[in-house]
Amino acid sequence: MLAEISRKHQRENVDEKKVRSRLQTIDSTTLVTPIHMEVGVEAGKAFLELSEKARKEKLRNPSLFDAIILATARAYSSNVLTGDEHFAALPETISI
Repeated sequence: MLAEISRKHQRENVDEKKVRSRLQTIDSTTLVTPIHMEVGVEAGKAFLELSEKARKEKLRNPSLFDAIILATARAYSSNVLTGDEHFAALPETISI
């Protein structure tokens, strides 16, 4: 997840110092977990679900990281706080 956020900011030409600061904030205020086998299996299912949702809503393709985030939230009975359109209207989502 941190790598995807870094990639997005790099693509948007955000200053590296600001990128590092944002990643540090995320790292220090959230639970960063390894991807266990069950989350990996569920991420595959979540990717297909998000891909189908994107197709129906005419959105760009989701990333595998989106699916990993969704699968992890489900595994931990947690929410996803995001503005990402792929997560809109999913029960796990708190939209910002």
